[in-house]
Amino acid sequence: MGKTFNPKITAFLCKWCSYTGADLAGTSRLQYPTAIIPIKVMCSSRVDPVFLIRAFLKGADGVLIGGCHPGDCHYESGNYHTRRRFAILQSIFDSLNLEKDRLRLSWISASEGPKFARVCNEFTDKIQKMGPNPTRKNMFI
Repeated sequence: MGKTFNPKITAFLCKWCSYTGADLAGTSRLQYPTAIIPIKVMCSSRVDPVFLIRAFLKGADGVLIGGCHPGDCHYESGNYHTRRRFAILQSIFDSLNLEKDRLRLSWISASEGPKFARVCNEFTDKIQKMGPNPTRKNMFI
């Protein structure tokens, strides 16, 4: 029987909403994969696109950004900046022939622990079907 692929997913989570939603999922004992490696950031807008590319090039099979819902950002408009950057990053991935589906942006509030677990489960399933990050074998980093 073949070995099961267990992806590594780096998740950049807004301290105020998505990270707190992840904490709620954990305290509510909701099941989500251990593939998720959370990184707490003050705001989703503080996630530089270089961080996402670097995570991908360092071997992450998928990268998730979690932020407050548009209009609910603790820094007023941070998630609007995130949304624009994410769209640009997806087009960069397309132009480099990288799989843009390995990137995901989700708005998850502090009270949405079940949504956090669902997003993590869906994204992990998708990455498992895609297989390992194809750039991993070509890395010298």
